Amino acid sequence: MLSKRMNYALAIFCALIMLSASMLAKTRVTKQAFGHTTDGTPVDIYSLADGKIEVRIMTYGGIVVSLRTPDRNGKLADVVLGHDSVDGYIPNPPYLGALIGRYGNRIAHGSFQLDGKTYSLPKNDGDNTLHGGIKGFNQVVWTGKEIKDGVELTYLSKDGEQGFPGNLTAIVRYTVSDGALRIEYSATTDKDTVVNLTNHSYFNLAGQGTGDILGHVLKIDASRFTPVDATLIPTGELKPVEGTPFDFRAPHSIGERINADDEQLRRGKGYDHNFVLDHTAGQLSEAAEVYEPTTGRILKVLTTEPGLQFYTGNFLDGTITGKEGRVYKPRYAFCLETQHFPDSPNHPSFPSTELKPGEKYHSVTVFQFSASSR
Repeated sequence: MLSKRMNYALAIFCALIMLSASMLAKTRVTKQAFGHTTDGTPVDIYSLADGKIEVRIMTYGGIVVSLRTPDRNGKLADVVLGHDSVDGYIPNPPYLGALIGRYGNRIAHGSFQLDGKTYSLPKNDGDNTLHGGIKGFNQVVWTGKEIKDGVELTYLSKDGEQGFPGNLTAIVRYTVSDGALRIEYSATTDKDTVVNLTNHSYFNLAGQGTGDILGHVLKIDASRFTPVDATLIPTGELKPVEGTPFDFRAPHSIGERINADDEQLRRGKGYDHNFVLDHTAGQLSEAAEVYEPTTGRILKVLTTEPGLQFYTGNFLDGTITGKEGRVYKPRYAFCLETQHFPDSPNHPSFPSTELKPGEKYHSVTVFQFSASSR
C-alpha cells in the first residue's frame, strides 16, 4: 500500500513539473506605445518572449525591431539590425526588419501587364520598382491585435496604391514558440492583382553591429538561381549553381567566394540574388541554415515559398548608426528573404504571383534559432 501511495505521489509530482514547464514555455505577449510617425499617427510595439527568444515587432512597417537569442553559453544578444526608436526608421532606405509589399524585390521598368492592361508603378531603384514602390508596406502603420503566441497585423492597401490594382487586404501574423519566429502572410483582393510579401530582417548571429558576417557558414537548398542583368533584374534564366560561387548546397562560409572573379557577384557587389529552392512550393520545408562559429548560434529558415533572396548587406555604407550607437558597414549583416521570384509579373515562365478575387494568398516562413556547442 505504501509503495502504491509513493508511486501515486511521484506521478502527481511529475505531472506538476510538466505542467509548470508548459506554463513557463507559454509565449508572453505585451504591448507598449512606441512613439509616432511624422504625421502624428501612434505606433505600438509588441514584445513576444517564450523563454528561448525575445522578439519585438512594431506596427509601423511591421518591422522586427529586435530579436534576442542565446549563444552556446546561454548569453543573449540582439541578432537583427535596427534602431532604438521609430524616428530611426523614418526613412529606412535599407528596409531594416521591414514587412515588404505589395511586391517584394524588383519589377523591371516599373511596369507590368495583367489581363491585357499595363500598370505603371513608381520607380525607386533606377528604372525599376523596388519593394513595393516609393511608399510600400514598410512605411505604413498596420493595425495590431494580440493573438495566441504573438501579434496579428492588418492593412488595407487601396486600389491604385503605388499603381497596383485592387483593394488588397493583407494580414500578417508573427508568433513565437519553441525558439522560433513564425511569420504567416495572407491576403485577399477584389480585383486581379499581383502580390509578393516578405520580411527584410538583417541578421548577424554574432550580434547586431559587431562586425561583418563573412565567417558565417551558410547552406541553401537550391541547385539553381536566377542570374541578373546590370540593374539586378532577372534575365529569365534558371542557372545551375554547380561550379559557381552560388553553390551553397554544401555549407560554405559567406566570405569564402564573395569576392570571386564572377560577373554576377560584381553586379550585386556581392550576393544579392534569388535562389530557386529545390523543395515543392507550398510545402513548409527547410530552405537554408546559417551557423556562426564564434557564438554557436544557428538559424534555420523554413518556408513555403519557391525562392530565397540571399543578400549580404553590400549597400550598407557606414552612414547608418543603429541600436546601441553601432555603425552598420558593408556586409555587417545578411538577409534571407523568402519570396516568389523578382520581376515575376514580367516572366510568364516564373511561378505566378497573380491573385484573383475569391482566392487567398497564403505563405509561411519560420526562423528557427538554436545554438551548438561545437
